[in-house]
Amino acid sequence: MMVTKNLLSATLALFLFIPEINAQLKASRTDSTTWPLKSLIEGAKLKIAQDRQDLAMTEDEIISYMDGLPPFSIYKDNYFITGIPLNRSIDRESADAKFQLSVRHRLTSSRLPFNSFLYLTYTQKSFWDIYRESAPFKDSNYNPGIGLGRYIIVDNRLTGAIFLQLEHESNGRDSLESRSINWIGLSGKYFFTSNLAASFKITVPFMTGEDNSDLYDYRGTGYFTADYKTSDNQWWLSGTYSLRKSVKAINLKFTAGYKISEKFNQYIFGELYSGTGDSLLEYKRKDVQLRVGICIKPDFYNVF
Repeated sequence: MMVTKNLLSATLALFLFIPEINAQLKASRTDSTTWPLKSLIEGAKLKIAQDRQDLAMTEDEIISYMDGLPPFSIYKDNYFITGIPLNRSIDRESADAKFQLSVRHRLTSSRLPFNSFLYLTYTQKSFWDIYRESAPFKDSNYNPGIGLGRYIIVDNRLTGAIFLQLEHESNGRDSLESRSINWIGLSGKYFFTSNLAASFKITVPFMTGEDNSDLYDYRGTGYFTADYKTSDNQWWLSGTYSLRKSVKAINLKFTAGYKISEKFNQYIFGELYSGTGDSLLEYKRKDVQLRVGICIKPDFYNVF
């Protein structure tokens, strides 16, 4: 296990930190005709060790810091983006806008059993046909939730966090266009370095709406996400993989954000989505959609 973790860390460092490692090694290299593999690996390990120092703090410090934050804050990305399909003809019917509002509110301090805390979340995602004549809303999805969270501290280092959540999602319609689902979710986040993190979520559905009993066949029962932030905090890159019934049936989402100003957390934002289930109303339709716009992001270390 330890060997696998070291190999993974070294591989990630080779791809993500080559420029910085390169500069360090050039300064110390005496023979310009050689490039020892051992020195490269040692440089990668040094870089990872330096980044992990940014996450080093005791559990009491983490709890004190979290309890001192405003209880009401951003949960997921808040964005307004517009774009075109890449797998269908482009016209007023297929081009659209999409926006998301997402907030969370911590109900307790981190002093519940096992130093956990209770919180509420709410996310609303809407699809808007702004290029049609009357610019109607096509679909809106409402997703409230309540959960328990706990930060994981190992050897005085913020390793990640784990969460257990009960959620509901529906589109507020009736009859044949009604879509609703409830689930229990287990999620977690792991910090490889102060700039690289991975998260996952596994969901168990229950009380699914009669008109969308096969929703999870198209949306999937969980996801895996990787987030990378550059050292200057200007770029934030993210990729999400959702597994459906088979390995070949997957949903993919890639996002890229460029920070407009150092003083604010506003980003020029782009999203590429390929798969099914992005919208509850048309969850069976395969979409390959490219959209761009503006986004307000949570803090990189926000994990609930």
